[in-house]
Amino acid sequence: MSATTWAIQPTDSERLVKAAFEAKEFAYCRYSKFRVGAALLTASGDIVKGANIENASYGGTICAERTALVKAVSEGIRSFTALAVVTDVSSAISPCGMCRQVIREFCAQSMPILLVPADYAARLVAGEPDGGIRETSIGELLPDSFGPEQLDLPRSG
Repeated sequence: MSATTWAIQPTDSERLVKAAFEAKEFAYCRYSKFRVGAALLTASGDIVKGANIENASYGGTICAERTALVKAVSEGIRSFTALAVVTDVSSAISPCGMCRQVIREFCAQSMPILLVPADYAARLVAGEPDGGIRETSIGELLPDSFGPEQLDLPRSG
């Protein structure tokens, strides 16, 4: 675990990873064939799931991480304690740049982001204690970022 991220309870981590895998099953990725599932843990302990949703224009595609955030924020939920992201790739895949910026808007820079490999369960069975999860934060993924607090800074002119 990174020293710069909050700690989450193992049971919450397990619930979050399971929810991300469940979300991935609903991905609509007809064009890229690249399924992604995301799960956000809210401050109240609820989980909000998201999957990537593509469309023929490509530009209208929304990633799983943003789907989960948009679902939560549109329901008035704006306090999160962790995020898990999973794909069908057997290595931990990081959110895209646009998702990083949206995560930065709504999540603390030190909030844990769990990047989960597709073969997580097999790794656990093989004795890998963390199942290959890479734990990071938006502060690590998007250093020196621009966020809402910059809009409150004094301006000249």
